[in-house]
Amino acid sequence: MNLQEDLKKIAEKVRQYRDEARVQLHLAREDVRDEWDDLEAEWERFRQRLDRILHDASEATQEARESAHKVGTELRDRYEKLRDRLK
Repeated sequence: MNLQEDLKKIAEKVRQYRDEARVQLHLAREDVRDEWDDLEAEWERFRQRLDRILHDASEATQEARESAHKVGTELRDRYEKLRDRLK
């Protein structure tokens, strides 16, 4: 699997965890809501970066792809942790 395919899979997992957390958010405490707001801002930055990389795949540097992969993985893990806290 190449890095671009891996980025797409990470983005899909982030979307899944994000959707699951959003469903539970209405029951959440204020500290969880603050964490959600922070994650949403990071999600938007990641999504825009990923769109640029995927759109300009031939021009995107390996460093940019690896950086996006790292950010996506960290974001996925944080959404997963938040989702698990809400269960």
